[in-house]
Amino acid sequence: MITRSISKPELFKVVDVRARKTYHGCNQEWYTTEWQRRSGCGPSAASNIILYLSYTQAKPGFVKNCSSREKCVSVMEELWESVTPTLAGIPTTQMFYEAMMEYTNAHGLNLVYHVFDVPDNKYPRPRLAEAVTFIETALEKDVPVAFLNLSNGDEKKLDSWHWVTIISLEYSEAGTDAFVTILDEGLIKKINLALWYDTTTLGGGFVYFTVLLLLRGINQI
Repeated sequence: MITRSISKPELFKVVDVRARKTYHGCNQEWYTTEWQRRSGCGPSAASNIILYLSYTQAKPGFVKNCSSREKCVSVMEELWESVTPTLAGIPTTQMFYEAMMEYTNAHGLNLVYHVFDVPDNKYPRPRLAEAVTFIETALEKDVPVAFLNLSNGDEKKLDSWHWVTIISLEYSEAGTDAFVTILDEGLIKKINLALWYDTTTLGGGFVYFTVLLLLRGINQI
C-alpha cells in the first residue's frame, strides 16, 4: 500500500482543558447555537483548512491558533460568517469553494481552489484512480482536502450530507483499494474510500486550496 499525508497532522491537536480531553480538528458540536451545531460541518471543515494553511501560506501575520478549544471556536465563528450553511447545508463543492474564496480574498490570501466532483450517477462517474490522484496531489502539496459526502453508501463510518477533512491517504498500486484518514467531530477516523466511491448514491466531491505565488510574472501553484 502507498501512503500520503500532510506533513504536520499534529497541528490539529486541540486541548479541552475543562473536559480534560484532547481532540483533533474542529468539532461542529462546539458551536454555540443549535442551528450551528446541526449544520456546521462545512464551516468546521473550512476552519480546519484555514488553520492548516495559516502555517503554510506566505502571508506574514496570518496565523490561526487551534491549540485550545476556545481558540478553535473563535476561528470557527469567523469562518461561519463567510462559509454559511443554507437550509440544505452546503450541498455542493461550488458553494463551498466560492464561500472559501470570499473569506480568503477578504483576508488578503491569494489562493486557488481545486475541485473534483463525484456525480450521483455511478456510470459517468470518473474512475476511483482519478479521485485518488486528486487527493494524493493535494497531500503532496501539503494541504488537507475537504470531502463532501452526500450519501455514505455502505461506508458506515461516514455520515451522509456531511463535510469532513482528509489528512492522509492509503491506496494499492492496483487501484482497487483506497482508504483515507479524516477529521470529523474532533476525532480521527479511517474510512474505506473505495467502498464509499462504489456505493454512494448521491455522490459528493473533494476540494483543496493552494497558495498562488507570483514569482517573476509566473504563477506558481
